[in-house]
Amino acid sequence: MEPKRRQGWTAADIPDLTGTAAVVTGANSGLGFVTAAELAAAGAAVTLAVRDPTRGAAAVQRMRERLPNAHLTVRALDLASLDSIASFADEFGAETDRLDLLVNNAGVMNLPERRTSDGFEMQFGTNHLGHFALTGRLLPRLLASPDARVVTLSSTVHRIGKMNFDDLAGTERYSPWPAYGQSKLANLLFTSELQRRAESAGVALTALAAHPGFALTNLQTAGPAMRGAQKTLRSRLIGSLTAMLAQPAEWGALPTLYAATLPGLAGDTFVGPDGVGQQNGHPVPVSRSGRARNTADALRLWGESERLTGVTYDFA
Repeated sequence: MEPKRRQGWTAADIPDLTGTAAVVTGANSGLGFVTAAELAAAGAAVTLAVRDPTRGAAAVQRMRERLPNAHLTVRALDLASLDSIASFADEFGAETDRLDLLVNNAGVMNLPERRTSDGFEMQFGTNHLGHFALTGRLLPRLLASPDARVVTLSSTVHRIGKMNFDDLAGTERYSPWPAYGQSKLANLLFTSELQRRAESAGVALTALAAHPGFALTNLQTAGPAMRGAQKTLRSRLIGSLTAMLAQPAEWGALPTLYAATLPGLAGDTFVGPDGVGQQNGHPVPVSRSGRARNTADALRLWGESERLTGVTYDFA
């Protein structure tokens, strides 16, 4: 169900982005596809950072049907592999002087228990640790920009999240939704601490977060489908309900685009839809849970993330 068209910010309000270099993770489908396409339409040179380069190339082909002159590049990136993240950053850095915009969009949701190649619980490992490592490795190129932004996607589900610092790697007990909530809470804590550190270092980097509300993507059905053939009925039911109730990806991507492009937006702003329950509508700054404002947890998560990934941030 598309939101009622109230007056508000839309993709038509994106300013001219000519000369902007952007990276969007998970850009071959869903919110990432829309985000990358709209940034390119505004003139940005966009790198689609995707797990499957073949699907990335197909996404570029679809974009070029609308944007024949867009500056689009595809690079392989598996956020569930620290080696892949390091390779992506090395290759990108070798060919690009600066990065103006990093959109940490890719994610997984409500999965059966899975592990990254480095042994982390898949949702926390991909949604938070993968993007933490990627941002840190791309930091030199971000700092080379006169006005860099890092936008990380969270979710309203962050409100059920609790940081389990005794078992961040998820080796003891696992439940899909609490694990997802923790990863989305971690996205907000990461954003807050990144902004605090950038301000303390006096560097021109702004960290922001966004969430799409209830948007039509493949995230809702991927988890149930992975549980096997006996769960396909649940997958079909979720897919049908999502198709009826969710707003389209073109609207779900608006909070990300708002955070990525609105001039003068304050650091650590969290952007979401303005409709009931922040589920649909036009993008506006929104509230977050008390746990997401816990500065001690943000600092502790940063230290644990450095320890788990081996990636440290040098703002010099």
